[in-house]
Amino acid sequence: MPRESSGSLAALLAANPLFAALDEAELSHLTRRTVVRRFAAGEMLFSEGDPCAGLFIVASGRVRIFKTSPNGREQVLAIEGPGSSVAELPIFDGGPYPASVAALEPSELAFVSRSDFRALCLEHPQVALKLLQVVGARLRRLVGIIEELSFTTLRQRLISWLLREARDHGAPRGPALVFPLGVSHQELAARIGTVRELVSRNLARLQAQGFIAIEGREIVIPDPSALEAELDSVL
Repeated sequence: MPRESSGSLAALLAANPLFAALDEAELSHLTRRTVVRRFAAGEMLFSEGDPCAGLFIVASGRVRIFKTSPNGREQVLAIEGPGSSVAELPIFDGGPYPASVAALEPSELAFVSRSDFRALCLEHPQVALKLLQVVGARLRRLVGIIEELSFTTLRQRLISWLLREARDHGAPRGPALVFPLGVSHQELAARIGTVRELVSRNLARLQAQGFIAIEGREIVIPDPSALEAELDSVL
């Protein structure tokens, strides 16, 4: 987003709930202190443990927030798209980034430095209150991930993911639902807390049992109610 697109940058900031209470002059001031950074697919925005430099807002593309274990296994915490903010927590607690963030695809993100954002919050406490809402929602999602990893089996997590994708991205084909498999088995494994080999094995098992069909890069759920019943039976 080049300098001459400051109007687009101002519109991006104005549309973000964090800055909804700012007037035109205040938004203009913030826009002048905001830079846009471009990232290629797979490029790191920052790594877990890096000092917190500031807050990012996704202008285009998608990023993934993830943790990495000592043996290199990843757990995806969230996928964020346009309009979402990233790295809210360390802005205030003074600590390093608690997780890593990488671009899933070519992405542009608006960056507000930690010092500028803290100054803005001191002048406009309502911005800090909005930030607390965002952090609270993220915390609830993280609690949900912890519960899922602690109290459900891999099969349950995989079926839940399939049903969510079908609900959010599926198209009807008669009684069936069809949706694109937009992630690799490796990425899916990172989202549901396992390894690629177990994802492949469990997908093959669900297909052999007739709960799903894999057609190239598409997943077909012939009878969504049967898959939901299977999930209920193992809960």
